Amino acid sequence: MIVLGVDPGIASVGYGVVRHEGNRFAPLEYGTFHTKAGQELADRLLQINAFFEELVTRHPVDAMSVEELFFNTNVSTAIHVGHGRGVILLTAARAGIPVFEYTPMQVKQAVVGYGKAEKRQVQQMVKMMLHLKEVPKPDDTADALALAICHCHAASSRLSSLR
Repeated sequence: MIVLGVDPGIASVGYGVVRHEGNRFAPLEYGTFHTKAGQELADRLLQINAFFEELVTRHPVDAMSVEELFFNTNVSTAIHVGHGRGVILLTAARAGIPVFEYTPMQVKQAVVGYGKAEKRQVQQMVKMMLHLKEVPKPDDTADALALAICHCHAASSRLSSLR
């Protein structure tokens, strides 16, 4: 199974494409896509869409894992993240990729085994599970990889329960 994990945003969008076979994980591509501050919102959304359309063309993604939007005390930031998230979900829908949403607590539970783990614990587990030389930077990238790993675990457990 190949999963695309996405940490949505407008200025920066973390992404991680992970292959999961048996109990092994392999990173295929990961990073953070940036848009320039000061650009019109619509232009930034178009750039995010174009990037993700190309990404899912390069990789035969079976599922997309996205962080569930939570209420933010900064409403303006939450609305902008929601715009970026909407474009990413639309890109997945157009490509026929099923989308799965996870809360930060669910991701921590799946990756570390403890839903209230610290961010650095999640980052270290991502590094170990994907056999990386260092923790992926910036945080958006590590979060996206953790989202992909989370879905791999969730999908594996759902599949085994159907047997």
